[in-house]
Amino acid sequence: MIIEEITVTAFQQHTRIIGCEETKQAICIDPGDESERIVAVLERRGLTLEAIALTHAHLDHIGAVAALKKLQPAAKINLHQGDEFMYRALPEQPSWIGIPRSQWAAFGFVFEPPPPVDHYWTDGEKYAVGTLEFEVRHCPGHTPGHVVLYEPAERKVFVGDVLFAGSIGRTDLPGGSMEQLLNSIKNKLLTLDDDVEVYSGHGPVTTIGEERLTNPFLRI
Repeated sequence: MIIEEITVTAFQQHTRIIGCEETKQAICIDPGDESERIVAVLERRGLTLEAIALTHAHLDHIGAVAALKKLQPAAKINLHQGDEFMYRALPEQPSWIGIPRSQWAAFGFVFEPPPPVDHYWTDGEKYAVGTLEFEVRHCPGHTPGHVVLYEPAERKVFVGDVLFAGSIGRTDLPGGSMEQLLNSIKNKLLTLDDDVEVYSGHGPVTTIGEERLTNPFLRI
């Protein structure tokens, strides 16, 4: 598995390009910004972008979708339908986190309406990227339509903002639920083996075992 990480926006969000070493097919997980930089990585690694794979639809994870789709029009946009209302509301999302409209441009948060979704994730579906095969697991709580992408052969799970090293996702934004989030972590992530590496949308890589043992939010 090829993993290229680009950290973008004031939120220090990790946009990741995941590629199949054999076929050179790739997905981009959560393009938050800097679409031209994403394309430069694709070109440098000789990768073909098959899809824009969204774990959820908060602005720091989807801010570059429109620009990336223009540069890579063959790439399919994948999102869970539970987050489509949020995806459509991208231009107004800065107000959700209390940023005055007069400051949106300074933060780089002036967004055009995003393009239509091409494919809706479903819980339990298998999604192939060359020889890689991801299990899509619906994990609501941070947002209603949040998903994680688990590749069992590679022992890696891409969790967006559900779980972090030593923390969990916030639940105070529209559609958030602490009860749902903790249930998602318990039933969809802590069922994985301890050696599975956890790639979060922010912060360092961790493992399921490390979080099971040390994460103060997971005394459940």
